[in-house]
Amino acid sequence: MHNYLDFEKPISDLEAKIRELKKIAEEDESIDTSEEISRLEGRVDEAMAEIYSKLNAWQKTQVARHPQRPHFVDYASHLFTDFTPLAGDRKFAEDAAIQAGLARFRGQPVAVIGQEKGNDTKSRLKHNFGSPRPEGYRKAIRVMEMADRFGLPLITLIDTAGAYPGVGAEERGQAEAIARSTEMCLGLKVPMVSVVIGEGGSGGAIAIATGNRVYMLEHAIYSVISPEGAASILWRDSTRAKEAATNMKITAEDLKSFGIIDGIIQEPVGGAHRAPETVIKSTGDVIASALADLTPLSGEKLRNDRRQKFLDIGRNL
Repeated sequence: MHNYLDFEKPISDLEAKIRELKKIAEEDESIDTSEEISRLEGRVDEAMAEIYSKLNAWQKTQVARHPQRPHFVDYASHLFTDFTPLAGDRKFAEDAAIQAGLARFRGQPVAVIGQEKGNDTKSRLKHNFGSPRPEGYRKAIRVMEMADRFGLPLITLIDTAGAYPGVGAEERGQAEAIARSTEMCLGLKVPMVSVVIGEGGSGGAIAIATGNRVYMLEHAIYSVISPEGAASILWRDSTRAKEAATNMKITAEDLKSFGIIDGIIQEPVGGAHRAPETVIKSTGDVIASALADLTPLSGEKLRNDRRQKFLDIGRNL
């Protein structure tokens, strides 16, 4: 069953009529509903194209959070072969919010790190809704060190509302773990390509997103804080999240114009959840193109260019 967002009501109404007509046709084969179904499907395509051509920042936030949007595990199963997950930070525990390991990407050995939110109650609890604890970032650092040691390009997929803000996480050094993970990204002498596939929330995202190339899916968001959090701080009213989202400039188009990301990966009309295999393939093509450009560069140049890229952000605003 498809989950419709609040602004998709015209689409949900039309698709409900289509399902009803198909059910009638199944129950009574003498009734031909094909012509009416075809007409309604055309209207669905038109409505979807119109709605998704003018989404505002808050609506894009809703699309980025859609429960049926493809997650890290979906990308990993389609883009990588021989994926071998690595667990634990060798200091405290395993954190399933961050998935990391070694794999082959179109035949090339790579290291992979990503955030996984889960897709049902059980898996969401297991992955802590994609909000990593300090041990998750320390596991990421361990994999980054391995990638650097063995000369493996690093691919990271970002999808988190932010790092876990619990007391235990703070006691175990959440801020320090995020800072060291960011520092490790900046010091790598191998190509690093990062893609925001859903939400890119604050330091929880940038800790594994400080790459040579940073891309976003068309309806992904990337921000220093969630719109609800910003509204609570600025106006002490989380219901003004829509206003906050607009003012924060969190969409891919905004961030591309500021030079914060390097490119936008187009999504199918209706969002990535409507055609996950299509958007996953497009993401793979963009990653492959970026790696082809970066692989010939020396380790020193990769590191220096990456550092300069982030130092230059905001310089010309």
